[in-house]
Amino acid sequence: MINSPVQQIKEKLDIVEFIRSYVPLQAAGKNFKAPCPFHKEKTPSFMVSPDRQTWHCFGSCAEGGDIFKFLMKYENIEFYEALKILAEKAGIELKRISPQEHKQFGLLFDINAMAKDFYKQQLSSSPEVLKYAAGRGLKKETIDEFELGFAPQSYDKLIVHLTGLGIDVRDIERAGLAFKTERGSYIDRFHGRLMFPICDNFGKPMAFSGRILPQYEKGDEGKYINSPETSIFNKSRTLYGFYRTKNEIKEQNAVILVEGQMDFLMAYQDGLRNVVATSGTALTLDHLKTLRRYADTLILSFDNDEAGLKAAERSIDLAAAADFNVKLLMLKDYKDPAEAAEKKPGHLAELAGKAISSMEFYFGHYLTEGKKEFIDIKKSLRAVLGKIRNLASPIERSHWLKQLADRTGVNENALIEEMMLLRSTELRADNFVNPLAKNKEGAEQDIVSTRREMLAEALLGIILTKEGLKERVGEFAEYFPGDYALILENLRDGKKLEEKMLGLLDMISHDASFKFEILGEDKIEDEFLILLREIKIEFFREKQKAMLKLIRDLENKGDEAGVENFLKEFQDLSRIISE
Repeated sequence: MINSPVQQIKEKLDIVEFIRSYVPLQAAGKNFKAPCPFHKEKTPSFMVSPDRQTWHCFGSCAEGGDIFKFLMKYENIEFYEALKILAEKAGIELKRISPQEHKQFGLLFDINAMAKDFYKQQLSSSPEVLKYAAGRGLKKETIDEFELGFAPQSYDKLIVHLTGLGIDVRDIERAGLAFKTERGSYIDRFHGRLMFPICDNFGKPMAFSGRILPQYEKGDEGKYINSPETSIFNKSRTLYGFYRTKNEIKEQNAVILVEGQMDFLMAYQDGLRNVVATSGTALTLDHLKTLRRYADTLILSFDNDEAGLKAAERSIDLAAAADFNVKLLMLKDYKDPAEAAEKKPGHLAELAGKAISSMEFYFGHYLTEGKKEFIDIKKSLRAVLGKIRNLASPIERSHWLKQLADRTGVNENALIEEMMLLRSTELRADNFVNPLAKNKEGAEQDIVSTRREMLAEALLGIILTKEGLKERVGEFAEYFPGDYALILENLRDGKKLEEKMLGLLDMISHDASFKFEILGEDKIEDEFLILLREIKIEFFREKQKAMLKLIRDLENKGDEAGVENFLKEFQDLSRIISE
């Protein structure tokens, strides 16, 4: 007897037909096969069984499951969202969902939908706000398609409206649309703002972003504010407008990423239908996982300023490590995509067609003309090598190393050797500031870290990232420089640290959580072993340098016996390094 909505859905929906709407399936005997949508492969290893109503990948990811698991993984959503979507597709009413589950998830979607309708009605009766939206370049059809609204300059108008519909004010707060004051009263989160509904991958409103209108700006609030994260809204996984553009993205096998709602809407209105925007956060790995199933090429279009360039660089590195073909849409004479679309309609599509590869961008950014000092040239080369090493594809790395050799005249083998010496997750070049450094009087100052300090920091980051590695440092602990050795002791034996070093430990921890997520679990141990070897080599190189200075001093003094003794030690060190 069928006694659950999950079982009813499985009986009603054919997994083959459902998965076929995402992945092109081919008959393979009684089953169906396709290239796995969850990892890159040439030979199809993804199999769907109509008899068992299940799927499984026999390739490297080894994933498998039922229709629910496929939808959750493909769309990067939680079970409850998948349940609602599949229930609607199957025509099944979710009567059996408990009141507690409905309150936790479904009610929040309902409240956001009610709020969206309220904001839309407020906008339609506010000519002044409509005039502002038109002045920003938005057409009526765009406003209607994306259901923009207006939060009136009132502190409880939405609350009054929703409570009048029978919604508990505490649930309005849980939905992120109100908050409780210190006095215990509730007020609307948004007021005096143009409202942009943020929808899930299937068009259901789950949050909002609000742009304050110029007449209400006081300077003490952000121009844009977003709903807080709730049980249905996670901004690090949400892409604005994706529900509208995902089919076009898949069709073109390319996605254009912009920074905000206005950039998205103006680009979409200007004819770019394969565009998405992040929602109040920087690009994340979750965003990339979602997009990677729809496109191989990611075209970044960020604001044409210093902050935009930094965001672009971070996004390039993250996307390149996720094996995207990364390009940049260069705006040149415009500050952002919205301005380009408004001032020169049709120009964005032309710029997208001329998007340059990420490595072309880095070559232009770092290998600028006029750098004549060797140390500056070396820094620039190391910066570019760090970017090349971050590329997921060995073929791509080889291609760009050849390009770099041709452009700079530096031997390709030398570039490869230099690249292998660099930290693979992020290049700090030679300008990393050591937060523990002090001058002779004991005052804090910016002092360049040695390479051994950089290697020690990278090793500590890996140790913090993966359990069990700190016990394997063993004899290599003696090669950690001063303060970093104390931090290692703290991690291994609980040694008490000064406040300054605790600050450095926190910094290393936060830094590592991002960098080694890019590197991937399977490569962390390899990187750990490489770094152990490199820190030992660097330790002996530092001894060599110190000894070389001593030998020269002895030569100047005419101490031949002393020179001979230290030369032997110098040669022993050279042999150790060579081995």
